[in-house]
Amino acid sequence: MSNSWGIPKDIEDAVLERDKYCVYCGCEFGIERSKKKSWEHIINDIRITTLDNIALCCVGCNASKGNKDLVTWLNSNNAKKRGITSETIADVVKSALNLKNSPIVQ
Repeated sequence: MSNSWGIPKDIEDAVLERDKYCVYCGCEFGIERSKKKSWEHIINDIRITTLDNIALCCVGCNASKGNKDLVTWLNSNNAKKRGITSETIADVVKSALNLKNSPIVQ
């Protein structure tokens, strides 16, 4: 799976190793369009290509989140309909929520 987001190869490899399931809903990636892997910037800034901001999520969650900030999306009806809770999100997302002075925690 190649990316067009300027993600460094070492980060790409580490994320592919770490994220075996969607970091938001926890679904297993599959061949169905909505379950396919997609690159995700947890904080919506394509310039931040660090291991704590790059993740893999399913196309369904990526489309649902769009360009919304993480906190807004996690509290949205769309996220709730997808079954996303504090238990379904991966540790990398939980860490992003706990960052002090982060653009997603306002």
